[in-house]
Amino acid sequence: MPTALITGITGQDGSYLAELLLKKGYRVIGVARRSSTVNTERIRHLLDDITVVQGDLQDQGSLLAFLEEYQPTEVYNLAAQSFVPTSWNQPALTGDVTALGVTRLLEAIRFVNPKIRFYQASSSEMFGKVLEVPQRESTPFYPRSPYGVAKVYGHWITVNYRESFDMFATSGILFNHESPRRGLEFVTRKITDAVAKIKLGKAKDLRLGNLEAQRDWGFAGDYVEAMWLMLQQDHPDNYIIGTGETHAVREFCEIAFSHVDLDYKEFVVQDEKFYRPAEVELLISDPSRARMALKWEPSVTFKELVTMMVDSDLAHLKKG
Repeated sequence: MPTALITGITGQDGSYLAELLLKKGYRVIGVARRSSTVNTERIRHLLDDITVVQGDLQDQGSLLAFLEEYQPTEVYNLAAQSFVPTSWNQPALTGDVTALGVTRLLEAIRFVNPKIRFYQASSSEMFGKVLEVPQRESTPFYPRSPYGVAKVYGHWITVNYRESFDMFATSGILFNHESPRRGLEFVTRKITDAVAKIKLGKAKDLRLGNLEAQRDWGFAGDYVEAMWLMLQQDHPDNYIIGTGETHAVREFCEIAFSHVDLDYKEFVVQDEKFYRPAEVELLISDPSRARMALKWEPSVTFKELVTMMVDSDLAHLKKG
């Protein structure tokens, strides 16, 4: 039985990845940060089938201990301070966790067993002020937030360890991927949650920032399969994962509200408070390499993704 260790297992991607790996017969070890109340809502249905241990990318000792105890064959690094607005408020923390945390984990793998296959969750936010449209593996990075800068470091240190120590270290540059498990602080879930509340009479409006920002949005459940496929290849590499389509925040609102027979123009209010200090206007992927090498294709369309999230939030609110 192969063993996989997932950092950030309590997050959206961690929960979907754990489900996938269990179906494939893995023993799954999840790492969650120590806190007075660990949020296991997304993995509650998996707790009888996985092992969750407390650890932190800021603590080298805990990383060494996990690797030595469980001897994983694969490590998926999904942990990060991943909310872009917070990265401006806590830039040093973001750098320590999202950037240097990758080095600590790679160094622990190199010390315990350099044959472990490693996946680094890179981000389309690394492209920032895009220098090429669409963005592909060779597109130069131009990050526009402390989060994006930290992710660039994590990406390049992964490449550096691959080339310096002959480690199987792969970087997946994932474009925006959403689901009903997305955190409420992210704009997509903020929209669908507000749509459900407005429809049920629990809210009156939705305040957003830049409605013209465009993103390449896909379904998180599809994207974790790409993560797994990357570690099954003969050689490590970098892969862009996305749909190859772009949609504006305004279009997301339009589909979400119309799904419940409402007009978004009557409820959405643009608020300067939610604008980024340095905006990322357009992100769109060229996932050709992943489609050819990994034989990976997204299965959920943009409209299906939006309506899935609205329906989930409606059901959740109706249950109380």
